[in-house]
Amino acid sequence: MTGVLPILDLGGDPHVIGYAHGQGARGAIARNLALYFRRYRDEIGLGRKEVCHCARAWLERVKELDPPYAAMVEGVAAGSGFPLLDLAALNARYELFYAGFVAHGLATACTTCGLLLKMTQGRRVLLAENWDWFPEVEGLWLRVRWDGLTVLAFIEAGIAGGKIGFNSAGIGLVVNGLVSHLDRWDGDGIPFHVRAWRTLCSPSLERAIAAVEEGGSPGSANFLVGDGKSGRAMALERAPTGTARVAPEAGILVHANHFLHPDRLGVREPLAEERRSTDLRQERLAARLAQAARQGPLSVGVVQDVLRDHAGYPDSVCRHESPLFPPDLNYRTALSVVMDLSARRLFYRAGPPCAGAYHEIGL
Repeated sequence: MTGVLPILDLGGDPHVIGYAHGQGARGAIARNLALYFRRYRDEIGLGRKEVCHCARAWLERVKELDPPYAAMVEGVAAGSGFPLLDLAALNARYELFYAGFVAHGLATACTTCGLLLKMTQGRRVLLAENWDWFPEVEGLWLRVRWDGLTVLAFIEAGIAGGKIGFNSAGIGLVVNGLVSHLDRWDGDGIPFHVRAWRTLCSPSLERAIAAVEEGGSPGSANFLVGDGKSGRAMALERAPTGTARVAPEAGILVHANHFLHPDRLGVREPLAEERRSTDLRQERLAARLAQAARQGPLSVGVVQDVLRDHAGYPDSVCRHESPLFPPDLNYRTALSVVMDLSARRLFYRAGPPCAGAYHEIGL
């Protein structure tokens, strides 16, 4: 995934939205299905039969908890022509992989930040993320008309909804993977991608916060939400035990892949080799942003430059493949995003941000 990503404009009922996604991204979905089933097998030891068993249980849970989201998944399957359980296995990938990370002590990644009005050029709310995942993953942008809003969101082809983006009400979302000793793929509550989509479809910051905090959660994740209208932002560390809110300090909020308040939530983190990387990225991004802010208000261009930081390479803010992993089981920054929630504009680079310029899109 490098350079420019496709954009699909979607609307209608959930099944119609999913069908158009499946039809418009069939080739990319085929490649993602092959990629994910291979990495399920090779990285966390789940064969196709086991994955489809888990996917069936995941889909039944989503049908009960969020019928519109389940209808989107069914639409993606119908539009792409691939079996429904294969698409459910793709949509359940957060629960399956992160439960596997807990069990096997494997790596997680992503670095996010939120910048408030007083810190930014033109007094704008900025959210940004380096999303670190499989180098071969196929992603796309969905511009979706949903319940009176337009949502612009990034997602892996074949996964319903979206998880990084913003909507026409000025509500934005970036995310971090987290792991705790309590995470279970089949735990009670709302799966990650369902919760992320609910958050992106929120008409206000209060509703976005409620979308993260309400209901149970089978696993852990951080949801950093911002509001271009009110000028507010906060991180919501979600665990099976509840949610811890994290406020910006001096107008800057940074989050990597560890809980900032594990004691509040009563969780332990089996981070293994990722501990060094997540601590480094947390400290480095915060320090770079604070240093840049001392020179003047932060612009979109300055934030883009900070996201290219290579301190601690390859496990840096701009992440690259590590020699410690086999070539076919590696990670790198697969997407870099800076969002101006006040202007409803988004700047992104598919692949490591050091490799080239960002591209601008909007609603």
